[in-house]
Amino acid sequence: MQTYDVIVAGGGMVGLAVACGLHGSGLKVAVLEREAPVEQATDAVHALRVSAINAASERLLQHLDVWNSILATRASVYHGMEVWDRDSFGRIEFNDAHQGLPHLGHIIENSVLHQALWKKAGELNDITLISPAELQQVAFGDNEAFVTLADGTMMSARLMVAADGANSWLRNKADIPLAFWDYEHHALVANIRTELPHGAVARQVFHGDGILAFLPLSDPHLCSIVWSVSPQEATRLRSMPKALFDQQLSVAFDMRLGLCSVESERQTFPLMGRYARNFAAHRLALVGDAAHTIHPLAGQGVNLGFMDAAALTGEIRRLHQQGKDIGQHLYLRRYERSRKHSAAMMLAGMQGFRELFNGTNPAKKLLRDIGISLADTLPGVKPRLLRQAMGLNDLPEWLR
Repeated sequence: MQTYDVIVAGGGMVGLAVACGLHGSGLKVAVLEREAPVEQATDAVHALRVSAINAASERLLQHLDVWNSILATRASVYHGMEVWDRDSFGRIEFNDAHQGLPHLGHIIENSVLHQALWKKAGELNDITLISPAELQQVAFGDNEAFVTLADGTMMSARLMVAADGANSWLRNKADIPLAFWDYEHHALVANIRTELPHGAVARQVFHGDGILAFLPLSDPHLCSIVWSVSPQEATRLRSMPKALFDQQLSVAFDMRLGLCSVESERQTFPLMGRYARNFAAHRLALVGDAAHTIHPLAGQGVNLGFMDAAALTGEIRRLHQQGKDIGQHLYLRRYERSRKHSAAMMLAGMQGFRELFNGTNPAKKLLRDIGISLADTLPGVKPRLLRQAMGLNDLPEWLR
């Protein structure tokens, strides 16, 4: 029987952030992951799945001592954001210089983030990476949780952390109910070469039946797109000939960056909202997609997960220093309360946004265009919106 203080199920970005965040706390940590990441060559083509990393997540990654290696591998800084409603006057722009900031965020491939965190965790003497590892059984005892892996290995820990994704095995085994809803949209992702340079600005356009985001990559003419449309439209866009796709994409984006040309395969995936009834239980804490998934509208999914990791590691360290049982649900409730509130606010905000920008009803369109224009011009509104987008309202106390 191998004994640990904390076992993290899932060695994705958020699970590894939890493990690295506990380094030096005096706790012994294990991370269970089905498959270790494959090392990527730095000159490899840009991966399709990217995240918009905000200032709060950047601060956490700096604290975990992985930020410099991420920047050295590949990260694309962005200095501006533009959001507009197609065929209308509603638009809002953000600019870092106007707000006295060095940048608004970075677009980073998920594989780059994952690789950096995996490498860091592997270098730390109080973290054990176990891969390949597949959970077979779990039992939550009074003082410990006991797990058995598919290869027969038996382990115990005072706290299990479910970082095993949207279809979390651990969450299911703990009988934690899940509220979920279909956004009735699929996201199409691809890498796009643009005629005009993107100027390190992230852009998003709403049209009645979908949302199209262009995220700037390190090449001044290359963007990662996320096109959120109906499932039928996503299938049609994915399978249409390249020349026709390029033409429809350029028009859907109001020719903002001139003619567009797809440079990668086109992938689609369904968009679901999920929210676990509990983010903690006896000997268990949920983080990241195991606790919540949101619409990729503002690229906030992984930022929300990283703040789960920051809040949970801060709480575990505090409990350990005070000599308290880190796996008691009573003590984990503080983590649960703060993160359930943040996730609920984000989910509600995204849902409100979706409803507001859905459809082409003229009265609704006029209302939202006036709203966007007011937000763009009224003093004091943009800094508050920007602070929210940068995650600065969501930072746990110890990271401020």
